[in-house]
Amino acid sequence: MTLDGALAMPLVALSAVLLDRAIGEVRRFHPLVGFGKLASAIEKRLNRGAIAGGMLAWLLAVGPWVALAFWLRPLAPLAVDVVLLYFAIGAQSLCEHAEAIAKPLREGRLDEARQRVGWIVSRETATLDESGVAKAGVESVLENGNDAIFGTLFWFALLGGPGAVLFRLANTLDAMWGYRTERFNLFGRFAARFDDALNFIPARLTALTYALLGQTRKALTCWRAQAPGWDSPNAGPVMSAGAGSLGIRLGGAAIYHGQEEIRPPLGAGPAPVAADLDRAISLIRRSLWLWLGIFFVIGFVHA
Repeated sequence: MTLDGALAMPLVALSAVLLDRAIGEVRRFHPLVGFGKLASAIEKRLNRGAIAGGMLAWLLAVGPWVALAFWLRPLAPLAVDVVLLYFAIGAQSLCEHAEAIAKPLREGRLDEARQRVGWIVSRETATLDESGVAKAGVESVLENGNDAIFGTLFWFALLGGPGAVLFRLANTLDAMWGYRTERFNLFGRFAARFDDALNFIPARLTALTYALLGQTRKALTCWRAQAPGWDSPNAGPVMSAGAGSLGIRLGGAAIYHGQEEIRPPLGAGPAPVAADLDRAISLIRRSLWLWLGIFFVIGFVHA
């Protein structure tokens, strides 16, 4: 393998990340927004409360775009991969959303912070106190760090741009359909299970990354003890390791769709405050640069 060939993957990843950092998320006509509207239309047509309908809907929503990505890639591999990964990765957007919560929270504008955090979480936020807003924000940052960044990079490293597209579209459908409600319990089951499978390895690599870049021993202890008690097999490791790494306590009571849920504890330490949102953002950014560095090391080794 030539040096240029070995370094193609890390150079494309770096280019896409820098592009995302420079211009952020597309404000109008973002492909993922359009995909969400398409998925909603398909769901309304095919959701008859059956697993088979959910599988067909998933294939109709995801299959053509992944096939198109694989078809386009040979035409200009590096350029296509950069564009696809740029659209799939969400590092800058995630950090901007978290910073938009942290700033008003630091400045005592609790109502604005509640509104901002309500844009990125599914729990009810109208009555959250400062710690509750910070907790919801940190949990979202840690979990979406895997979904929007590291899982995307993992599948990009394996399959190039089409792999990144596959992961993000599958993850989007899980976020839209993967609920245990009357409407989605059967229809969304395939989307949820497929996302679990795609995320199994990336989630554990993300958890390990969080642990290495913070309070490592505490993070590993929390991961081992707390992750099995979390509903999601992948969010559990990510958030318990992240909370342990930051030395804060997450989980506990939260209100979803009018019903209070008592969730298992995550991490160890004091309840989070506004400053912990900034620390979570820093953890995400440092983790991203570590992953890119590892990509370059792998490229040099292969060369």
